[in-house]
Amino acid sequence: MFGTVWFSLWCLFGVFGVTDELSLVSAMEGDSVTLHTDREMRNNDVILWRFGPENALIVQINVTESSLTVNEDYDGRFRGSVKVDHQTGCLTITNTRTEHAGRYQLQNGHRRTLFILVVYGDLAEKGEMKPVSVMEGESVSLHTDTEMRNYDLIVWRFGKNPIAQINATTQDVTVYNALGGIFTDRLDVDQQSGSLTITSTRTEHSGVYQLQINNIKKLFVLSVYACLPVPVIFSQCLPSSSQYGSVLCSAVNVSSVTLSWFKGSSLLSSISVSDFSISLSLPLAVDYQDENTYSCVLNNSFAVQTQHLDTSQLCSVRGCRTVEAVIRLVAAALVGVAAAAAVVVLLYDIRSRRAELDRTRVSTAVTGS
Repeated sequence: MFGTVWFSLWCLFGVFGVTDELSLVSAMEGDSVTLHTDREMRNNDVILWRFGPENALIVQINVTESSLTVNEDYDGRFRGSVKVDHQTGCLTITNTRTEHAGRYQLQNGHRRTLFILVVYGDLAEKGEMKPVSVMEGESVSLHTDTEMRNYDLIVWRFGKNPIAQINATTQDVTVYNALGGIFTDRLDVDQQSGSLTITSTRTEHSGVYQLQINNIKKLFVLSVYACLPVPVIFSQCLPSSSQYGSVLCSAVNVSSVTLSWFKGSSLLSSISVSDFSISLSLPLAVDYQDENTYSCVLNNSFAVQTQHLDTSQLCSVRGCRTVEAVIRLVAAALVGVAAAAAVVVLLYDIRSRRAELDRTRVSTAVTGS
């Protein structure tokens, strides 16, 4: 007599997305400031710290080789001002100056964390530093808040690099193809006011912009937030005798977010994370007979992403999809070679079990005869 074998399988709704973490950090000129990795280094870590729109490498830590390289000669601005924590890889800038302001990128494998450092000096105290935020893919305008005069010369810089110039005397507008073309076909200059618009923004456009009108300077700190990923809902096939199903809502590569389950407009449960998290998941038990609307919501202070649960697609008492059919669905939905490889292994394991059961049946039949 054969025992009953149940295959527990998670069905997939939606597709995972990836987002960069972005943090805004500020310091008074002359103080020290630390950019945190928020975890201790591991044996195979290779940590890179980059600065500015050029993504210039300023620190490299190779844990496997026990090596630490600090590029203090880059531009001269970091000479004698950089310290690195050997346990966490955190970067500390001592005796900060306004030239240290800008975008910093922490890279560890495929994970990236972006920091925008604002160093408050005389300009900030005069109210001439303005923070601006935008979602990735949208347009944003940096306003001069004035009308150009006949003798005005307006220069826009990203970091130290000029990206646009308007000469009111000659009525010439120049847009520079700088920084490897990250602004190509993305800059629009208003010829009446000199305001700068960036279209189809990307996270690499985050940083400090300087507007110079003759001898007057203004600073803009632009934060471009990567779009939140749409949360993914998995449902689990259970024995047909069960009245309830199990669903799991997940999001990967997110930080400073809240993941919640809603039944209609009522909050059922939620979980929040402030630091970088590889994966954030929240389970829920669902009655197959419940016809209410369920939704999983991922949100931060800037954006919201929602995935609705279609109870008609749940593995239910009406019968699960065949194992191989659901696996094909998962393989089609998942992105990445590793995910596809995992599905292939699972399919091979199921087929192997089936073959083993068939051989056992044949053997039993022969023995019985």
